[in-house]
Amino acid sequence: MTRTHLLTGAGSGIGELVARALLERGDDVLVVARSAQRAEEMAAALPGARTLVADLASPATAESLDLPERLDSVVHAAGVVELGAVADLSVQAWTEQLQVNLVAPAVLTRVALPALRAARGTVVLVNSGAGLFAHPQWSAYAASKHGLRAFADSLRGEEAGHGVRVSSVYPGRTATPMQEKVHAQEGKEYDADDWVQPSTVAAAVLHVLDLPGDATIPDLTVKPR
Repeated sequence: MTRTHLLTGAGSGIGELVARALLERGDDVLVVARSAQRAEEMAAALPGARTLVADLASPATAESLDLPERLDSVVHAAGVVELGAVADLSVQAWTEQLQVNLVAPAVLTRVALPALRAARGTVVLVNSGAGLFAHPQWSAYAASKHGLRAFADSLRGEEAGHGVRVSSVYPGRTATPMQEKVHAQEGKEYDADDWVQPSTVAAAVLHVLDLPGDATIPDLTVKPR
């Protein structure tokens, strides 16, 4: 039976690599785009993928998504980051990071639960090392990722009886466009070779998705050497 997956963050980085790998092996892939224009761009970049429009910065837009009756997985790979001291971060910076990184995954997962239960599927939340420890300047982003960890832990306990598995993947610094932005905000030079490659994290996500039904991986940390 062909497996069906729903992904956020498939426009670049880890999410895009996971989407490409799933498409290449013949799985059905649905990707979430923030606008109709972005959906067209993603459809061109990911031939064979079905695009759905929902702006994760406005999580309520995910409630009207037309999802299939069965989903073998939902992979939450979208995220935004804005560094800054607590003394300086604006309401907008806090709100956007909490909405995109925490509230949107919660809403989208709730909408997808009937389909996940039908397939005894897997929820994968691409978290961050910041979801385990918060460094200075990272308060808003880390708070959103700590919240995502709490969400995953609660969801795992609630859905175990329905056969739904929940995994959090915690990548350390990974060579993605987001990491390049972080370096710019930190005022540091960026060299992609210094960090975990996104293909490595994508392989970890695929491993979680392909895990036989007799086991689960609640938490998986991937760090640079």
